[in-house]
Amino acid sequence: MGLDVYLKEVKPCTIWAIGITHNLTAMAEAAGLYECMWRPDEIGITLANQMIEPLRGGIAVLKQDKEKLEQLNPENGFGSYEILLSVAKRYLAACEENPNAEVEVSR
Repeated sequence: MGLDVYLKEVKPCTIWAIGITHNLTAMAEAAGLYECMWRPDEIGITLANQMIEPLRGGIAVLKQDKEKLEQLNPENGFGSYEILLSVAKRYLAACEENPNAEVEVSR
């Protein structure tokens, strides 16, 4: 038997990441997703578990108001209703799988 000594350091690492065009901000705003997705830091969201309900609500609005929101598809063709819905769903799944992860955005 002997003494084992370990010095350990936990370093942050990215466990999930995705990008989305700013061309979808008007649609995100109309669906109630803009602040939580683009500016979580400004509304006090720091952890993934805090994103779950806002994302669920925004996804519900996207599905409910599809025809209205599709009218906000960017004229330049960069971004679409389908992309915003897909990213929001994937973001929600990642938050549900990693509820204690820190949320960080880069605008």
